[in-house]
Amino acid sequence: MLNLVLFGPPGAGKGTQAAKLTSKYNLIHLSTGDIFRANIKGATELGQLAKSYIDKGELVPDSVTINMLESEVDKNSNAKGFIFDGFPRTTPQAEALKVFLAGKDTDITVMTALSVSEDELVNRLLLRGQDSGRPDDQDESIIRNRISVYNQQTAVVADFYSAVNKFEEIDGIGEIDVIFERLCQAINNHA
Repeated sequence: MLNLVLFGPPGAGKGTQAAKLTSKYNLIHLSTGDIFRANIKGATELGQLAKSYIDKGELVPDSVTINMLESEVDKNSNAKGFIFDGFPRTTPQAEALKVFLAGKDTDITVMTALSVSEDELVNRLLLRGQDSGRPDDQDESIIRNRISVYNQQTAVVADFYSAVNKFEEIDGIGEIDVIFERLCQAINNHA
């Protein structure tokens, strides 16, 4: 089973690249952001809870995120693998994912992290906010807070995967297809 963690700060291009990787490797794309947004739109209890954190640019608590993701994996028991996009975001989440996947006789193949400068991220997100209508992409202070939270709390997850030789930093600047080729090369080196 091929299991990928697609990592990077908000606006790094994870969603764009995940769509291409899903097609190439026949994987199930699990984006915590998309799952949360669907729950928010549906006004579910989880969605309302997630919204209270997301609106402040904060992370949704681990227990909520982990339970939600385990449910999504279980719904796709015949999958050839998964792309985890936006998860894990903390070392405890990475540890919980490892335990959960071990129970299914599999593990993370590689974590790829898209690297993009903060100014480029802010520009990308403000443009996306104009097109998408997402309020968290329309306020520069919220955007910078999201990037700060990423840098403080989630970038350390790279150390978790580095310690087991499953981390690859990918230059996230350039043409979409060039970045995609960089990702594929890293994945193929670990598969």
